Amino acid sequence: MNTTLFQEIINIVGQEHCSRDLEELHCYSYDSSKQTFLPDAVALPDSTDQVAALIRLAGTHQFPIIARGAGSGTTGGALPVQGGLVLSCARLNRILEIDTDNQIGIVEPGVITGEFQQHVKKHKLMYAPDPASLKFCTIGGNVAECAGGPSAIKYGVTKDSIIGLEVVLANGEILTTGTRTEKGVVGYDLTRLFIGSEGTLGIITKIITRLLPLPEYKETFLLVSSSLSKATELVAIILQQNILPCTLEYMDKTALEVVSELLPNPPASDTRAMLIIEIDGKKEQVIEQSTRLKTLAAEQNHCNLQQASSAKDIKDIWLARRSISQASYKISPNKTSEDIVVPRSLIPELVHFCEELSKDLDIRILTFGHAGDGNIHVNIMAADPSPQETKKAIEAKTALFKKVISMDGSLSGEHGVGITKSPFIDLELSKTSITVMRQLKQLFDPDNILNPGKIFP
Repeated sequence: MNTTLFQEIINIVGQEHCSRDLEELHCYSYDSSKQTFLPDAVALPDSTDQVAALIRLAGTHQFPIIARGAGSGTTGGALPVQGGLVLSCARLNRILEIDTDNQIGIVEPGVITGEFQQHVKKHKLMYAPDPASLKFCTIGGNVAECAGGPSAIKYGVTKDSIIGLEVVLANGEILTTGTRTEKGVVGYDLTRLFIGSEGTLGIITKIITRLLPLPEYKETFLLVSSSLSKATELVAIILQQNILPCTLEYMDKTALEVVSELLPNPPASDTRAMLIIEIDGKKEQVIEQSTRLKTLAAEQNHCNLQQASSAKDIKDIWLARRSISQASYKISPNKTSEDIVVPRSLIPELVHFCEELSKDLDIRILTFGHAGDGNIHVNIMAADPSPQETKKAIEAKTALFKKVISMDGSLSGEHGVGITKSPFIDLELSKTSITVMRQLKQLFDPDNILNPGKIFP
């Protein structure tokens, strides 16, 4: 990027809010996929008008522009794979409105998800999506990837909590989608089109969120099992008993090992799996469902149900669960993290397949995740970065994906496609589907300046 062009960026956002210094560019060259691509420059706009001006500049001079939140994505969705300008949303971080009467919030994309949750709690409201990275990920990034989280079983994923957007298109025009109302079916649902589009169709600058009343009561349980297969089978049984948890999380033995010191009570030596079960709502309903859960657990000969007795216990349980991904690096830094989805009744089959795959390829694999909706995180742990271990990891990933598709599942439940899954999308999507998606990309971004190189192989 030449000096004249960079000066135009300075003119838009100000000298102190952009850079092309090598040290600064390296900070925007990577995400949690552990891949690195150096941008030509970075800019931090603080208004929709500045975003629109930067996009128009990119269109005029034909350079890529890549929106970035916290860089916590695992599939490379925010990486500048073709160079260009990284547009950081760090200064677009304002909570613009909380409408308590209509239970909606309006935020900018750089708002930290966990901070927004704490803010609306003061109004006795909740923003339901709760990805594991909520303490540092941004709502804009959540929207771009359609992030999920433990509460998805009851409250849905990000798309279920977003009712409208403001988006800057590739030509610099500003588009508003959706409404501030619960209903609105005039025209196509453009809001859903942009959610999960990974910044390839436009750059989101405002988000209208649906808020819910804060549940008045919640109970938290740990179910510790000596049988991996029976623990995963129990997931479907719990739901068939008309028990509707707001959280139903699963961890295998290896996942437990890496976070055992964080749990209130270290699991017994014969533990093979653990479920975290939470039930929320009106107190009498929670107590009634909790009683049925206890009765169901007592009928099983493979498990022990423990009820959290204090706020500290609950905090420790969730610290352990949300720490698994990072703690797994204790096993090996050479990790491939996948977030596949299968029908929840088939979770036992999927977990058994992963166990057998681990043995067949002599590579460590741990599983954990959102058992309530079938979204299991499969971490493939190569022993070292050698060509032999790398080859085994690729074989394991390919075999996993083929198995998931054979089970009528999906390659990604919440992490998106980015660049790490793009070579595999034709396993799941038909030729016609991919063609229609490419046509949409061409319609919205004819010059391919918005986050190029993502989703499509």
